[in-house]
Amino acid sequence: MDAPPPGTAHVKPEFLLPISTAAVLHDDDAAEGATGLLRGTGVRGEREEDALDRDGGAAPARTKRTKAQKRAQSGANKGWRFGKVVDGVDLCFHVAAGEGCNLGEQCRNNHDVRAYLAAKPLDIAFPRTEDVQHLPLPGAMDVDIDLYAARPPVCPVFEETGECRFGFQCRFMGAHTRPAPPAPSPADVPFSTDDSAADKDRPEPGLHLELVKDADKLARTMLTNAEANRVSPHTLKLLRTKKPGQEDDVAMPAAATSATEPEGLPPASPAAAETISESTAVTTDADALIDQRTAGAAPPDAVDGRVRFREKNRLDWAGKTYLAPLTTVGNLPFRRLCVSYGADITCGEMGLATSFLSGSKEEWSLVRRHPSERTFGVQLAGSKVASVVAAAEALAGELGDGVDFVDLNCGCPIDLVFKTGSGSALLDNPNRLGKLVRGMSRALGAVPVTVKLRAGVKDGRNTAHKLMPRLGPEFGAGGLTLHGRSRQQRYTKLADWAYIKECVDAVRAREADEDLPRVPIFGGGDAFSAAGYWDCVAASAVDGVMVARGALIKPWIFTEIKEHREWDISARERLEGVRRYAEYGLTHFGTDTAGVNSARRYLCEALSFQYRYVPIGILETLPARINDRAPASRGRDELGGRDWVRISEMFLGPAPAAWSFTPKHRSNAYESQGQEDRGERGQSLRW
Repeated sequence: MDAPPPGTAHVKPEFLLPISTAAVLHDDDAAEGATGLLRGTGVRGEREEDALDRDGGAAPARTKRTKAQKRAQSGANKGWRFGKVVDGVDLCFHVAAGEGCNLGEQCRNNHDVRAYLAAKPLDIAFPRTEDVQHLPLPGAMDVDIDLYAARPPVCPVFEETGECRFGFQCRFMGAHTRPAPPAPSPADVPFSTDDSAADKDRPEPGLHLELVKDADKLARTMLTNAEANRVSPHTLKLLRTKKPGQEDDVAMPAAATSATEPEGLPPASPAAAETISESTAVTTDADALIDQRTAGAAPPDAVDGRVRFREKNRLDWAGKTYLAPLTTVGNLPFRRLCVSYGADITCGEMGLATSFLSGSKEEWSLVRRHPSERTFGVQLAGSKVASVVAAAEALAGELGDGVDFVDLNCGCPIDLVFKTGSGSALLDNPNRLGKLVRGMSRALGAVPVTVKLRAGVKDGRNTAHKLMPRLGPEFGAGGLTLHGRSRQQRYTKLADWAYIKECVDAVRAREADEDLPRVPIFGGGDAFSAAGYWDCVAASAVDGVMVARGALIKPWIFTEIKEHREWDISARERLEGVRRYAEYGLTHFGTDTAGVNSARRYLCEALSFQYRYVPIGILETLPARINDRAPASRGRDELGGRDWVRISEMFLGPAPAAWSFTPKHRSNAYESQGQEDRGERGQSLRW
């Protein structure tokens, strides 16, 4: 048999299939470089090659591509448009939850529960792993419904909290409803001049169901399972109208009340903070104001209430595992899954400073935190000093103790971020980077600022070894993370861990020379096994390794790292992880029709990475390498977008007729309309 091409996983000969099948290529560069629609911009992403050529210079002029050329480069999902799926008949949310609507006749939503239930799709059965592990791929809803007849219905939200906030809109409604008692006759109703309270809890006339709650579970779980860092619609409205700080219930403190900086830097006045908070773009005046705030000339009304660098909360991260902030796929359900496998530190998806300041509901949803996340951070991206500092003030005011650190993104390589001067573009602008970190540090009070950066912008021109020793003592960063690749390099080569060690040594040398507090330093790049992880820690002297793609492909990597072993995880154990992800997705996004399909979308995104895992039991050599792709082999099926949707149907019911999914990486997209019969593949789940 011919030798496999480079980048092919070494599978034991007895597992190789003799039939040659074309390998599906998964270009991480293309998937990361073509980002689709950046939230709130309406601008499509570009490929990296359109900005830089292979030698690092400007790319030559390009002619307009033909349709065939565009199709050839369509490996990444550039659209990422997922239409919101809703019920055919709407229902007022308050009425659905069993409450009275305060707006009454002024409410424009439907209040007829009976009409809603008559048009509502059938309930979904949320099975146990053992119920579906032997099912064929078409999904649970294609098999005999008697499979669930002997089991009571289960609503993940009700099971976790004792109450389902979606009430009659829940697709698992049978788990928290019961037959309503018969309506009392008029003779049995005592006379009252004000029976509005009784009417509020009384079932709708003619409705034969009522919602139930588990009072004991509500009392036990209200504090332990409720997501933190929820921002009220009123606060978002005030942010959109540029009126932060003018209402008592909107906590956007001026920098004077949460001033934080390295020693010797002046505090900022409330007037200065208000000027910054109301600005979403840097002007000459704003730059001058930040220069004044960070250069030693304090305004006359400054208040000396700042927290100095040595007084900031210290980050004790040595020996802990860190899940990297991952755009789109690093949502709360995925982070919660990784925590269940042993992740100690988690960070929310990258949020844009200007979007936080504009009161974007989507952006503020990124800061949600589950109680199981023991150490949680928020990541900011931006290049305008005024807007980034103002966003840090808003985060400090709204989240308070709900965040343990705020990370400044100085490593994002995609064009839409880089061309605005954000992300990895800051590596070539140390003065602006210093102003950003200093301003954020002041605004966040005792909450430390961390910085995530790459080795440099262009290959052969690394700059991190010059920047990192300055980030702590001069700028006030409380933690550092270095990805051992340049911006230009992306994922085409392995991370340079020797260079990471050079940067760590430079930071530690300055700390020793100036008797400075020790800041944690994490490396990043290619962590895919316990052996590889600990080898990198030992060789580079980092405090740990931030795990990104490795966690997407095998979320259980954190268990491997903590137990210093390679886990030959079974298909059943992997399926249990999928079930848990679906459950966490429902409790986060909701159990109504829209929430179920949001959970489905992100579950399919997760499966589009997890299917790349090659079972270590069929590998000839260990440990596995992250860039190796499996050849056609027994013990592993090549799944595509359509199969991932089918797997989601095992737990989330049938996908809507108009719903489609296209993963980030090149794959056969699934569309329910016009596809061949779902029963064409009947093999057992072996992935």
